[in-house]
Amino acid sequence: MEEIKGYEVLQVETPTPAQLVGSLDRVERANIDIQVSTAKQYPRSISRCVNNVVALATMDKDTAQSCGYALPRGGKPITGPSVHLAKIIAQQYGNLRAEAKVVEITDRQIVSRGTAWDLENNYAVAFEVRRSIIGKNGNRFTDDMITVTGNAANSIAYRNAIFGVVPKSITDKAYQAAQHLITGDLSDEGKLIKRRDSAIKHFVDTYAITEDEVVKLCGKHTVNQIQAAEISLLLGFAQSLKDGDTTVDELMAPFRKGKASTKGSSANLFDEDAAPVREDMGGILI
Repeated sequence: MEEIKGYEVLQVETPTPAQLVGSLDRVERANIDIQVSTAKQYPRSISRCVNNVVALATMDKDTAQSCGYALPRGGKPITGPSVHLAKIIAQQYGNLRAEAKVVEITDRQIVSRGTAWDLENNYAVAFEVRRSIIGKNGNRFTDDMITVTGNAANSIAYRNAIFGVVPKSITDKAYQAAQHLITGDLSDEGKLIKRRDSAIKHFVDTYAITEDEVVKLCGKHTVNQIQAAEISLLLGFAQSLKDGDTTVDELMAPFRKGKASTKGSSANLFDEDAAPVREDMGGILI
């Protein structure tokens, strides 16, 4: 120890990596213990949770629309609650630890793991999501695109983890309330036509998807066959496009490719009158 111009200089021993890890582990364990004991002391109210989630999910139409998604998978559209609804539920459910992070980047894939832990019931789940980082040209994505893909994978992993912990009855009630709000009152033909035209116009103006393609996207042959269920489906597709879960090229590839090869045939990706498949997060990774 020596003094330099009035300042005392101390020799500090640099901790080893093992010491640093041990210290961090102790701090983390202490934090978890505090959170668990707090959760036991202040248990959640399920009724309050449900009421708050429904109120927030249906606060306005934009929020309600963000609570759902739709994606084409395996010949039928998959619909379900989105990561935005998962965040609302996680916040209101309480006594919950959740996170999602990229855990591996290979030459061809990025892997994200989402985890959720119900501190009150001592129940935890984890989901891994894999997304390709190879483009149509066979080249690996740029660093920026890999980051974007990682963020999308994190969102899916987080959503799956939250819905794996929170009871399905809570999720369903909020999701159905949001769906009812975004479709609006379709009790008569005039209201239905107005809402349908608005949904189709959004796809035409925003994504350059033709009206004929929108009809096929719904699994129908004519505009008049598009009813309340199909309007809800279109809004789910729109949200997935907005969130980056899919792209216009991916969404429309089966129709546009089929159109080129069949010279205008009416082949659809979805069977006519086939209902959308509701994904229940039972280990399905999309």
